Formats: sequence, structure tokens, C-alpha cells
Amino acid sequence: MAKKSKRENVWLECKDCGQRNYRTNISVVDGTPKLELKKYCKFERKHTTHKLKRK
Repeated sequence: MAKKSKRENVWLECKDCGQRNYRTNISVVDGTPKLELKKYCKFERKHTTHKLKRK
């Protein structure tokens, strides 16, 4: 039987427009981190803050 992965796929959602623009995986060994990054939003056409969002 295969081991369960300690990583989880999540989306990064723009705080301004609410679109989910980026998908990444994070380590959930010590619980879920609070993650906020400045990324480019193609709908706003500028760099905005993106927060972690699960599906």
C-alpha cells in the first residue's frame, strides 16, 4: 500500500477580484500555513495579494 502524501494541492486566490489564478502544493505536516503572496493577476493586470484557498 502506498504512503499517504504530506503535501496538498491548493489554489491562490486574488483578494481584489476573487479569481483563482495559481495552483500550487504545500506541506501540511505541521498544520495548514497562512500564506499570502504578491502575484500578478491577469484579470486586474497588476500585482495583487493572493491568499491560500482550498477547493
